[in-house]
Amino acid sequence: MKYLSEYRNLEATKQYLDLIEKTATQTWNIMEICGGQTHGLVKNGIINLLPENVRMIHGPGCPVCVTPLNLIDKAIELLENGVIVCSFGDMVRVPGSKKSLLEAKAGGGDLRILYSPLEAVNIAKQHPDKEVVFFAVGFETTAPANALSVLHAKKENVTNYSILVSHVLVPPAMEGILDDELCTIDAFLGAGHVCAIMGMKEYYPLVEKYKIPIVITGFEPLDLVQGIYMALLQLEKGEYKLENQYSRVVKEEGNVEAKKMMEAVFEIADREWRGIGSIPNSGYRLKKEFLDFDAETKFKISSITTPENSACIAGQILKGIKKPHQCEQFGKACTPSNPLGAPMVSSEGACAAYYHFSNDLITS
Repeated sequence: MKYLSEYRNLEATKQYLDLIEKTATQTWNIMEICGGQTHGLVKNGIINLLPENVRMIHGPGCPVCVTPLNLIDKAIELLENGVIVCSFGDMVRVPGSKKSLLEAKAGGGDLRILYSPLEAVNIAKQHPDKEVVFFAVGFETTAPANALSVLHAKKENVTNYSILVSHVLVPPAMEGILDDELCTIDAFLGAGHVCAIMGMKEYYPLVEKYKIPIVITGFEPLDLVQGIYMALLQLEKGEYKLENQYSRVVKEEGNVEAKKMMEAVFEIADREWRGIGSIPNSGYRLKKEFLDFDAETKFKISSITTPENSACIAGQILKGIKKPHQCEQFGKACTPSNPLGAPMVSSEGACAAYYHFSNDLITS
């Protein structure tokens, strides 16, 4: 099977659910890394159809969810000081310490919602008298386009363009989760879209170091149950290896040209994750030769710091320690229209998935 519709086949999905039921002889905890996978599991009812001894733990797989409050406050600071701030749509409603980007726009800020950072470069060319900043949020999947925008701006000598970098990397986050003393994870479903860019190389060391199965998995119902089944086969046999369920998209080497662009513009650095804290070597920053395009440096906003909302347990949810409906604020003080944290407002957040698609889980 090569395409999309086959992976939404109900009968095939049921067959794999039956295999999962027959295969799991003990309790296993499997973490899906990506928020898109979480939504696939919850929206399609797979969570309810799995046997009780196969427990899915929702990981930090939403870059919007793990973007720290201080980065959002920095973007709002720029917006309220006359900078044209450009962003993907999933960031604009995420609350900062006092307001969201969308609320700052309502107050008069020039916020542009775009599909590509290259559009932001064009806006900067059209408005040479204004500073334009693209809010560069995401895992490895969005880094190539942001790197390309910087390369394009430098080539075109667009000096009024810069990016506010908030790129985080998946493998170091997985390592940070596994090193947590409260970790109970037995296997991972790897994020297929990230591996489509980065390939598989980075995951072999994790498998060997932690003796844990990792199955790179797609996002459709059949993808998910296949990935779970492949992980269970390893767990039941006492094996640990890296497998690729998403082979129709993910190749061993990844996207070579995309990686070249990223490596030209970015270097690896420590990065703060919302609700988790600083994880060593878990993000990107611009290389020295591109610091003219670094918004934090250009506008001297690096010093802005913001404490987390004490009522929000996003960190525990992102680490898989608690489920969204186990939060006292869930569905009460915290809803999609009044979110306390990013997992509720993000389109890929675990809290939003539970709120919209799992009334039975909310009351369990």
